[in-house]
Amino acid sequence: MESSINFHEMNIDDRILKAIANNGWTEPTLVQERAIPLLLEGKDMLVRARTGSGKTAAFVIPVIQKILEFKEVNSDDDFYYTQALILAPSKELCNQISKNILQLVIKCSRDVKCVDISAQIDMKEQKPLLNTSPDIIVATPARALLHLQAKNISLDKLQTIVVDEADLVFSFGFEEEIKEVMKFLPKSYQAVLASATLSEDVLELKKLLLRNAVILKLQEPDLAPLSQLSHYKLNAEEEDKAVILYCCFKLKLVNGKTIVFVNTVDKCYKLKLFLEQFGIFTCVLNSELPASCRCHTISQFNDNIYDIIIASDEHFLDEEHEVVSNKTGKRKHDKEFSISRGIDFQFVSVVINFDFPLDIYSYIHRVGRTARGKNKGTAISLLTIKEQHLLKGVEDYIKNGISEQNDIFQTFNFKLEEVEGFRYRAKDAWRAVTKIAVREARLKEIKFEMLNSKKLKRYFQDNPRDLLSLRHDKALHTVKLQDHMSDVPDYMVPASLKEFMQNQDGESDKGDKKKDKEYYKKKQVGYRKYQTRKKNPLVGMEYTGLKKT
Repeated sequence: MESSINFHEMNIDDRILKAIANNGWTEPTLVQERAIPLLLEGKDMLVRARTGSGKTAAFVIPVIQKILEFKEVNSDDDFYYTQALILAPSKELCNQISKNILQLVIKCSRDVKCVDISAQIDMKEQKPLLNTSPDIIVATPARALLHLQAKNISLDKLQTIVVDEADLVFSFGFEEEIKEVMKFLPKSYQAVLASATLSEDVLELKKLLLRNAVILKLQEPDLAPLSQLSHYKLNAEEEDKAVILYCCFKLKLVNGKTIVFVNTVDKCYKLKLFLEQFGIFTCVLNSELPASCRCHTISQFNDNIYDIIIASDEHFLDEEHEVVSNKTGKRKHDKEFSISRGIDFQFVSVVINFDFPLDIYSYIHRVGRTARGKNKGTAISLLTIKEQHLLKGVEDYIKNGISEQNDIFQTFNFKLEEVEGFRYRAKDAWRAVTKIAVREARLKEIKFEMLNSKKLKRYFQDNPRDLLSLRHDKALHTVKLQDHMSDVPDYMVPASLKEFMQNQDGESDKGDKKKDKEYYKKKQVGYRKYQTRKKNPLVGMEYTGLKKT
């Protein structure tokens, strides 16, 4: 459906329009077109739109517009107030929302101040940021409540409260925090709930926050259309899944930025250690890692520093190797964490379900990480016999949302019999990743990330080269690596892929001047002699004999 109204026709401030143009948004999405005018009128709203549809900008633009209008009318007032509180269930989502706000206030940053207080750091460190009453505060419900109780925040003049990913707020255990935050709200305010689904939790939250609300339920499917998002399936048992994943990356059957989803934290590290043995380096995202680490990983992934992330959903953490707290005896993981929901992974080409999701909505939100906006994407699901019934439920659900009744899932054209050499290697490598190696890797990763604290930022500013140590795709070295495993000899490459592989290699080397320069340098005679002397000092040693006295 084409937009019938453009941004410049919505009575939006010119400074916001310039920021929109800088972001390359030529026209509003459907949810932006419908929601922005109603929110500018001051109506309470429940917005339901699919992942990647532009919900964040739909509520952020009206919030900024109202703040600019307020300051224009009250230009003589020397003291300003916090006018908008945006709550989200995870630190990563708060970080993403604040970044989107900063992009939209780039032309009016002196007039609109935004602070993200979701980070789990000492409240004393955040208090100076709140002393000047920032116009917009972004936080998780728990963090916002702590600052309100400490009287670091005043919401007496609040104009707007927004709850993003509202269907996750209660499931993340924030029901009591939301009720407590409401006690600090003024009598009159505008409330917005944004959600990908209209669950019972959302309707319960609607009763708490909204009054005479407009319910904006867009008539669009939960997923991008089949012309934009392709769904593939491949039946394989556990060890064969590992072979397929190895071949997809090593033979370049999968190109572009990729997210591999699994259902457990242990499986995250098992896959990482497995792929490391073949020289394929990946990052891990799960709820055990510090929030700063997770945000940094996502930021680097979006900046194209690395291309593969292995992620686990927070609801299906492995119970076999629990991290236990001495005080409570319960597993310590971050309830404010979710990978399959809300996070804006940019320009993801492929989503691979190594473990098929355990419910329909999890599948929708996983594959919603790709085919965002107008970009195309691919979702590949690897299924064991036990997971077949889950696939049928997902397929039936997607079919209900579209008129086309053909098969949703195409068969991924992969022939295991053509990669027997890879299969032999992969099975050995898979079995080499023991439970002990996985446990050691988990502990090592957490210890390593603890070193990447904010206290080191000043050091890294003075020593930018050392920033390489902050990469999240480093080898964990809890499994013995063999040099020959990372190479793929010609005899192992299937005949049908040899020409494709040669073309891929040719394209990757083309125009790489640095590689060419190093190659010709090594061909020079003097360079070879120097390297020989360097390797064996005895060869290069010169003896002039004893001096005659």
